[in-house]
Amino acid sequence: MKFIEYPDRDLLAVDVASAIAGDLEMHLLHHDTASLAVAGGTSPAPIFDDLCASDLDWGRVHVMATDERWVAMESERSNARLIRERLLTDRAAAAHFLPFHIPAREPEEVLAEVETQIVPNLPLSVVLLGMGEDMHTASLFPGVAGLEQALSANAPILSVLRPDSQPEPRVSLSAPVLDGALSKHLVIYGEAKKKALDKALSLPPEQAPIQAVLTEMTIHWAP
Repeated sequence: MKFIEYPDRDLLAVDVASAIAGDLEMHLLHHDTASLAVAGGTSPAPIFDDLCASDLDWGRVHVMATDERWVAMESERSNARLIRERLLTDRAAAAHFLPFHIPAREPEEVLAEVETQIVPNLPLSVVLLGMGEDMHTASLFPGVAGLEQALSANAPILSVLRPDSQPEPRVSLSAPVLDGALSKHLVIYGEAKKKALDKALSLPPEQAPIQAVLTEMTIHWAP
C-alpha cells in the first residue's frame, strides 16, 4: 500500500483526477481500450469534476460503477446517475458507459447479461474506491448475505447483496475483480475513516471487506 496525505479535499481531488488520467493514458498507449470502474456516493464527485476535463482519448475508455443500487438510472440513489452527471461530461462525454441496472427485472435474472459486457474489459485498467466507517467498499458490507462468495478467489464477476441497512438490493463487482485492477485508488476523508482503515488491516475480509482489495493500493486521505 501507498498512503498519501493531503492538507485538504480540494487538493486531493485534483491530484487523484490527475493520477487516474495518467493511469488511463498509459494504458491506452499499449491497448485499444481502457476500463475505469468508479465508486458512487459523495466522495468521488469532486474528483469527477476534474477528471472529466482531462485530455484523453475518451472514446476508447469504458466506464462502469464499482457497484450499483438496484434503482432506475434516473433515481437520486443511482450511482449511474451520478457518474453520468459528474463524470461523463465535458471531454469525458465521449466515453462508453456500461450500466448494471436493467429496468423491470430482478438483479439475479440479469447478472449473466451484464457480465458479458464486463468480461472484455477485464482486468480493469483503473479502479477508484471509497470506504465506509464500517470498512465496506463497493457494496461489500460486513456480515451481508453473499459476502463470502463475493470475497472468494473463484467469485463471479458480479454479486448481488442485500444489506439490511439499505432499502434496495445492490449489485457489486466482486473482490477479485476489484483487487485485480491494474491501478487502484482508495479515497477516504476524516479521522474516523483513517482509524477504520487502520483497524481493517488487522481483521479478516469477512469483518473488513476493504481488506480484500488493498494489495498495491494507493490510498488518498484528507481531513
